[in-house]
Amino acid sequence: MNNSIDVTIVGGGMITHDLILPSIYQLQRNGTVNSINVCSLDSAPLKLLKSSPSIVDAFPNHDFNAYPAITEPEENKFPSLYKEVIASMKPRQMVVVAMPDQFHYEVIIEALKNNQHVLCVKPLVLKYEQTVEIEEIALEKGLFIGIEYHKRFDRRALIAKRSCEQKQFGEFVMGEAKLIEPYFYRSSNFQNWFTCDKTDPFVYVGCHYVDLVYFITGLKPVEISVSGIKGKFPNGNEGYMWANGRVRFENGAILTVINGLGYPDQAAGSNEQNLQMFFEGDNKSGMIKHNDQFRGVEYSYLDGIGCAGSHFNYVSPDFYQLVPWEGEGLKPIGYGFESVAASIKMANKIEIEVKDLPDSESLKRRRELIQEVDAKGIIATPANSYINELVVEASRLSILNDGEMVDIEYGENPGVHLRNKN
Repeated sequence: MNNSIDVTIVGGGMITHDLILPSIYQLQRNGTVNSINVCSLDSAPLKLLKSSPSIVDAFPNHDFNAYPAITEPEENKFPSLYKEVIASMKPRQMVVVAMPDQFHYEVIIEALKNNQHVLCVKPLVLKYEQTVEIEEIALEKGLFIGIEYHKRFDRRALIAKRSCEQKQFGEFVMGEAKLIEPYFYRSSNFQNWFTCDKTDPFVYVGCHYVDLVYFITGLKPVEISVSGIKGKFPNGNEGYMWANGRVRFENGAILTVINGLGYPDQAAGSNEQNLQMFFEGDNKSGMIKHNDQFRGVEYSYLDGIGCAGSHFNYVSPDFYQLVPWEGEGLKPIGYGFESVAASIKMANKIEIEVKDLPDSESLKRRRELIQEVDAKGIIATPANSYINELVVEASRLSILNDGEMVDIEYGENPGVHLRNKN
C-alpha cells in the first residue's frame, strides 16, 4: 500500500451513503486508497453507514474508522472532532468535504492548514473571494482541490463538449434546464440546514446545469435573476422549496433553470432533470437535448422500492449503480463514481510522481500537475470552475432580494452587484 492514499470524509449524510463512501471503498479495493475515516456531528449517521444493507452487500470486507465512535450516545455532539482527525493524518493525504454548503469553507481551510488534498461536493464555497483564497493557499502548498461537479463526467456532456468545440452546433442562444429532487428530501436532514438564510434549490442543484453549460460552451454567465417559493419543512423551519433562475451568458444567450424539492415520491423517476440548448448557425439552427431523468431503462417491480416505495421506475444506469462484477460483492459504476475517483486518483498520482524528488523540485512539479488539471478542465477545480462561486453568490443576492437582477463582473476584480441598487 506504499502508493495508496488515506482518506478522511467529513460528513456522514446522504451523499456519503449514496455515492462517496461506496466509491472510496472501490478505490480501496483496487489499491488507490488505504485507510478511511468518516467524521460526523454525532454517531447516528455513522451507525447507519456501517449497517447499510446496500453498502455491506457490496463491500462485505470493508470498514471505516468512525469519529465519534458508534458506541457514543447519539445525543452527544462533536462539532469540532473533524479538526482533531484531520490534524492526526499524515501530510498530503485527502479530505473529502461532504457537509452542507455553508460549512465547506471552514472544513477546506482546516484541511489545507494541515497540508491535505481536498475533494469537495459542489458548490465549493458560497463566496468568490473564498474560492480565490482556497486556490492561492492550495497552489502555494502544492495541494490539489477537486470539486464534485459530476455532470462533467457524463458521457453525454463530454460528447456535447467535443462537438461544441468542433463548431458542430453553432452559437448557443437559448436553453432550459430542470432538476427537481424528490419530495421526501423535505423529511430528511435537509429540514435542519436547507433554510432560506442558508441556501435554496438553485444553489443546491441548479449550479450543476449552469456549470454544465459553461463546461460545454466555454461561455461565462454575466447576469442572473433567481426567484423562490418558500414552504415549511415538517419541523417548522422555512426554506425555499422551489426556485426559478434566468442566467444570461457573455454572448447574450439565456438559460432558464427550474429547481425544487418536490418531485412526486410515487412518480417513476427518482427526480426530474433535463437540459435543452438551441444554437444559431448559418441559415440553420442546432440543438442539444439531454433527457437525464430517464436513460432508456424502465422497470416495474412487484413491490415498491426505494424511500418512496414506487413500483414503476426509470432506472438510470449512467450516474451511479452497484452491479455484479467478477470480484466479491458489487462494484459501483457510472459517472458519479468516475467523478469521485478522478479527484482521488489525481491527488494520489501527484504524490506518486513527486515522492522521490527533493522538496524544491517536488513543489514545482506539484504545481505543474495541478495547473495541467486546471487547463484540461474536466475535473472541476477552483481555477476552472470559479464562475460557479460567482453564480452562487449572485443567485443568493437575487433570491433574497425577490428576484432582482444581479450582474456578474470579471476582469481584475470579479464580483457581483444588484443592478438596481441605489
